[in-house]
Amino acid sequence: MDAFLDSLIAFASAHRGLAYLVLFLAALLEAVPVLGSLVPGSTIILALSALIPGGQLDLLSVLAAAAAGAALGDGTAYWLGHREQRRILSAWPMSRHPELVARAEAFFQRFGGWAVLFARFVPPIRAFVPVTAGALQMAPARFFAINIPAILLWAPAHVLPGVVAASALEQSHGRLHHWLPVVAGVGAVLVAAGWLLWRRRQSGALSK
Repeated sequence: MDAFLDSLIAFASAHRGLAYLVLFLAALLEAVPVLGSLVPGSTIILALSALIPGGQLDLLSVLAAAAAGAALGDGTAYWLGHREQRRILSAWPMSRHPELVARAEAFFQRFGGWAVLFARFVPPIRAFVPVTAGALQMAPARFFAINIPAILLWAPAHVLPGVVAASALEQSHGRLHHWLPVVAGVGAVLVAAGWLLWRRRQSGALSK
């Protein structure tokens, strides 16, 4: 993974325009059922966000690319589930991952519409909840009313930790490309810790 991230960072540094496409695709593919559980989209976003303090990438453009990819991925999965209904949950390729399908459905049944918000921060269920919400006929207005704000929270939660860590490293005159895996790891830990704390505080107010 470290070699992959190093190559990706080098590519993004040399091809700024394509870097935003990579960010968009990373967020998009992470939202695709089954495939999203395999694509390290969050790690890619965290790693590329480390290029923002040095000026290789623009903060707002990174946030926009990640949010747009996530919105398109989630929205497409939802509408596919809404059209095909429950039969999609047992169709290929989801039929090859019955345990994740069951977890996503249980997650949705437990938290209701709020599962759409929480799932944005919980891989690999993130890739299964939108299609499950559609398959269980969650109303489109309700889905997007929760999904869009969730994405607007998710994007900065994945980008800003990388920016902060990279800025600190640059200020200490560290060599950034040697520390990119650390930046990604620190960001991932911060995102996970923040989400777990928030979920613990909120879970008592949610009904099953």
